[in-house]
Amino acid sequence: MASSSTSGLTFKLHPLVIVNISDHYTRVKSQINPPVPSTANTVSSNTNGAGDGVSTAVSAATRPTRVYGCVIGVQRGRTVEIFNSFELLYDPITHSLHRAFLEKKQELYKKVFPHFYVLGWYSTGSDAEESDMHIHKALMDINENPVYVLLNPIINPAQKDLPVTIYESELHVIDGIPQLIFVHSSYTIETVEAERISVDHVAHLKPSDGGSAATQLAAHLTGLHSAIKMLNSRIRVLHHYLVAMQKGEIPCENSLLRQVSSLLRRLPAIESEKFQDDFLMEYNDTLLITYLAMFTNCSSTMNEVVDKFNTAYDRHSRRGGRTAFI
Repeated sequence: MASSSTSGLTFKLHPLVIVNISDHYTRVKSQINPPVPSTANTVSSNTNGAGDGVSTAVSAATRPTRVYGCVIGVQRGRTVEIFNSFELLYDPITHSLHRAFLEKKQELYKKVFPHFYVLGWYSTGSDAEESDMHIHKALMDINENPVYVLLNPIINPAQKDLPVTIYESELHVIDGIPQLIFVHSSYTIETVEAERISVDHVAHLKPSDGGSAATQLAAHLTGLHSAIKMLNSRIRVLHHYLVAMQKGEIPCENSLLRQVSSLLRRLPAIESEKFQDDFLMEYNDTLLITYLAMFTNCSSTMNEVVDKFNTAYDRHSRRGGRTAFI
């Protein structure tokens, strides 16, 4: 396998694709490898039959689970943008692809996204395998140069980058025989406004360990703090670079200045009158909602007090012949 691609294509990967692959892998793994009961009574009650069953289930659970699907998007010149994905029915033993299911999925997606095309496929695993070339070649009648997106589901706490690798296929001559091999391709994460709804929903899901809402809020605020801190440090680096260039300590490069100017245009301008108006409006709306919630809570508490008072006073009036308070 070559170290990197030489095609010159620029890949942009949207987070919705990563969410879809992760969801696909989680569902398939939970269906194929259900939790194995580890009670001591079950194993000790039947050492001949039950023990073999548990060991078989454990060995099945340790086998890696792989999922397969197609990635769709658009290609504009040398830029390939992967927007979405859908599942595939593929048998890794016979290397057979369910063509009818693929064509049906293509037809459905074409009705909703007429500009999206099948760009390649995805799978899960730690590295590309030789058997992956079978499904890669099977999709060449749809796309002559399909892209391969590989998601590594194994959690590595020391890894800081996303566990996603994009491969291209190139024809290399090995031992005098031309062969297709997978080569690494670099990519960047691209987002649009509509995708943030699903990504934000996934980010706010309740953790499986039963964490409280305060724990989730603290984790969310910690993530925001880290993101702002990183943005601040990178802006400071740009500022020091521009100051050094202005003083003549480093040579002036117009290409770098254009890139810095393009980056600065993306930063929100907070020293404008429009920002102050929008900020004050949102701040006042938040305060108003808080006051309304407080009034509603006070009214509910007051109604409960009045109901309890009427109940107690009604019992007293039956004895003394007095009327109710309210």
